[in-house]
Amino acid sequence: MAENARVSGHRTLTGLLKKAAAEFPDRRALALSGKYELTHGRLDELVDQAADRLLRLGVRRGDVVALTFPNTIEFVVAFLAVIRARATAAPLNSAYTADEFEFYLSDSESRLLLTPAEAASNSASVIAAAKLGIPRVAVCIDPSTLSVSIAGNLLVDEHQSDSSLSSVINDADDVALFLHTSGTTSRPKGVPLTQQNLGASTQNIVGVYELSSTDATVIVLPLFHVHGLLAGLLSPLTAGASAVLPAAGRFSASTFWADMRAYGATFYTAVPTIHQILLDRHASKPETDYPKLRFIRSCSASLAPAVLDRLEKAFGAPVLEAYAMTEASHLMASNPLPHRGPHKPGSVGRPVGQEMAILDENGVIQRANANGEVCIRGPNVTKGYKNNPEANKAAFGFGWFHTGDLGYMDSDGYLHLVGRIKELINRGGEKISPIEVDSVMQSHPDVALAVAFGVPDDKYGEEINCAVVPRDGASIDEAEFLRFCKKNLASFKVPKRVFVADSLPKTATGKIQRRLVAEHFLAKVSAAKVPKFGA
Repeated sequence: MAENARVSGHRTLTGLLKKAAAEFPDRRALALSGKYELTHGRLDELVDQAADRLLRLGVRRGDVVALTFPNTIEFVVAFLAVIRARATAAPLNSAYTADEFEFYLSDSESRLLLTPAEAASNSASVIAAAKLGIPRVAVCIDPSTLSVSIAGNLLVDEHQSDSSLSSVINDADDVALFLHTSGTTSRPKGVPLTQQNLGASTQNIVGVYELSSTDATVIVLPLFHVHGLLAGLLSPLTAGASAVLPAAGRFSASTFWADMRAYGATFYTAVPTIHQILLDRHASKPETDYPKLRFIRSCSASLAPAVLDRLEKAFGAPVLEAYAMTEASHLMASNPLPHRGPHKPGSVGRPVGQEMAILDENGVIQRANANGEVCIRGPNVTKGYKNNPEANKAAFGFGWFHTGDLGYMDSDGYLHLVGRIKELINRGGEKISPIEVDSVMQSHPDVALAVAFGVPDDKYGEEINCAVVPRDGASIDEAEFLRFCKKNLASFKVPKRVFVADSLPKTATGKIQRRLVAEHFLAKVSAAKVPKFGA
């Protein structure tokens, strides 16, 4: 184990995990609530076993391996095994439709699909993989023996494979993780993140929150997102701490606090929607006792100051807002722990682990309190989008990565966000491309034009609405139209309200002015009948 840590290097995520396993072999690393636990030492052994098996199946350095699981220990072991084998893990949301799986599997150039053993042959992911000719492999952990099995189609003849884990040395430049981030003017963009990116980010998170082997958390966010994966799972593991997975494989407000107490949790990280759900339950059905937490973390969407105040009063812990994005391997800025500095209401905190600057349109760094685009650079930042030179040209300029967010740095170095250049809809931390929703809506046979837009929402921060223009001679039945959307979009991308209009405002070049559409229908939301534009 010590040798593997040495050859992997502490600039890599794999090296950091090996180091934690060597230092804390008998401490709990993972638990499936109420069922079984894995120590850091045992987790390391299972990951190596699974990685060796993947190599013998034919997985090689640079191969993209897609994974679609609920939040299970099988996912964690499979994910870490893929990157240990020097391949690239591409976690996917199991709520995707078959068409969406087909796009993401194709765009990532996945060579293999890993699923739970119980995944049905008619599930969307399996159907899409079969259509694309991508082999599927099932992953299962036996809770009685704590052993892992990986069974399925081979990429090579196993008897002819001469690869074994003993010859595999992880490198900082290995692409370990591939995620998609939605764009507003194009299809979703593929973000490759290296072992160094992930290693740097986990160390940034460990450092700013002072995570140690005495910490524990309950994971409430899906692990196919960078927030849950990096801040909820991987950072605690590299610190020798532990993470608990809910028995149901997903967040449940009814069991959350019981799990937090049972496993001695010291913090949790979540999106504002989860915080609001926990506050609602606290108001209607409070716990008799809440655990003593070091902090509560909020990220991925704006947290209202009033909600922050309620969280601190309800659960007796400081709430630390943070700022993150996929291209930065998650964390970019965070409010500090109380003994490290003040929390500033309305601020997402100070830069963590990378350089940050506010630039004007000419690339000039702005003075304190002057607005501009938030830009970053550092070892946690992706080197560029996959096969997308146009997006890279737009995102990388003047030696910086451009986030697309507008903000300013105050005289104390705290970042304040004031708006978005991009038009992404941020629904409870889910970043949704309106262009993607537009495309599906406009494939409806009765729709001539369609545009999706975000509207303020108390629970999710933003919700999706849409405006549609029927084809000549056609009419739009809202219920039928929404059924169509539900069939072709993941549930969180389906508009919650449909406005039918005679026309939509456009630029001189014919581009629909999304912002004007949103402003118009928000202003007319209480009207019984939606008037024409200009009426």
